[in-house]
Amino acid sequence: MATGVCLGSPLGEAKIPHLTRKQRVARGKAARKAVPREHHAEFSPAHRPDPISLLEEQALTRVPELVPIRYGRMSVSPFTFYRGAALIMASDLATAPNTGIRAQLCGDAHLSNFGMFGSPERNLVFDVNDFDETAPGPWEWDVKRLAASFEVSARDMELDDASRRTAVLGAVRAYREAMEEFASKRNLDVWYAYINADNLVPELRAQATVPERANRLDRSLANVRTRESMHVLTKLTEDSGGEPRIVSQPPLVVPMVELVGKDGAASFFEVIRTELRRYGRTLETDRRHLLEQFRLVDLARKVVGVGSVGTRCWIALMLGNDGNDPLFLQLKEAQESVLERFVGKSVYRNHGQRVVAGQRLMQATSDIFLGWDRVEGTDGHLRDFYCRQLNDWKGSVEIEQLRPQGLTNYARVCGWTLARAHARSGDRVAIASYLGKSDRFDQAIADFSVAYADQNERDYDALKAAIKSGRITAEVGV
Repeated sequence: MATGVCLGSPLGEAKIPHLTRKQRVARGKAARKAVPREHHAEFSPAHRPDPISLLEEQALTRVPELVPIRYGRMSVSPFTFYRGAALIMASDLATAPNTGIRAQLCGDAHLSNFGMFGSPERNLVFDVNDFDETAPGPWEWDVKRLAASFEVSARDMELDDASRRTAVLGAVRAYREAMEEFASKRNLDVWYAYINADNLVPELRAQATVPERANRLDRSLANVRTRESMHVLTKLTEDSGGEPRIVSQPPLVVPMVELVGKDGAASFFEVIRTELRRYGRTLETDRRHLLEQFRLVDLARKVVGVGSVGTRCWIALMLGNDGNDPLFLQLKEAQESVLERFVGKSVYRNHGQRVVAGQRLMQATSDIFLGWDRVEGTDGHLRDFYCRQLNDWKGSVEIEQLRPQGLTNYARVCGWTLARAHARSGDRVAIASYLGKSDRFDQAIADFSVAYADQNERDYDALKAAIKSGRITAEVGV
């Protein structure tokens, strides 16, 4: 067995062992013996922490006035709660036996964190699209979070037991079969594999149950290519003295000048200009050259997502030749991954770099402006950020339009995509060997998903009770 040096491996290994295929198959079989596939059905965490306490713990490092918005968004339904409960689930998963086979994890691989975006070659691709929690860990944790998300979402859609289970099994079977396929491929073939979203659209449309839903899906997907910086310019700005400025829409979009005053904003703008140049050093040289052709003209705080609400997120309006040549960048705070307390600290000192490294490793292609930096905020604290375009053909499938067969088809696409992402970093031969050709793992994960969806509903009820009692404050409808 030979070893090769791997500098700065996201999996945290100084050396990567180059095992033979036979050794890798044996590794998977050994893991199956240590943790039989049927055992993944179990969910019985001992000494489970109070879920609301975990959310309150996260709130300590977030913008205080935005935390009630997070709670409000999580309180809408059991699925919106699930979206914000990545730390709670990571804590639960950490109590179960795992296979010991690691891959780069998304860390929050629920069904709404998959979607479409534009590649540098201007193709519309479908992939995992959220990496705030990315870290190396047991590959099955991502599978369980994805599978359970379909059970939780399908309950919100009021689908029957059989339809829900079919969707969950579709996701897991697609993962298992895709991993078997990738295990037989050459390394470069795995690296170049991706889903062209244009090929995905007709299949999803065909499964829309009524013409009205099919038409809505058509319109939604047709609009994806219009979502880029020029589109954002028309939505978020107005003319001010001959140049566009970001319009205040508190509390979701608040220009910097409103947060710290005119003098404070001017000072902070200079800090951001300096930091943007430093962030540019994390880009490829050609993209750095492109970035340097734009100048910063405005900055605002923007609330995004569900689980991310309360972390610091800025949008920067930059202009090139004139007001019709905009670039919107999103600078999003990267805190410690929810996985790190269970799988070990990141090898990266900057959590923005952790996010970028994980995203580049898992995605087939990434935003041309994806990079990182460390910024001193208006409060004097240094915080890690990653940066990307605010909107570049970004879109998602409206899940509620795909019931029930369409949901299963979407589940299969997500399962395939997650397997491809794991196959790029993990031992795909060992994982495929562990999974095998039967549906034992699939059925176990489907059972787990039912049990975890039940737990998620109890946790959701606990959130509503905490809001009702005044323990926490929620701002609903924002």
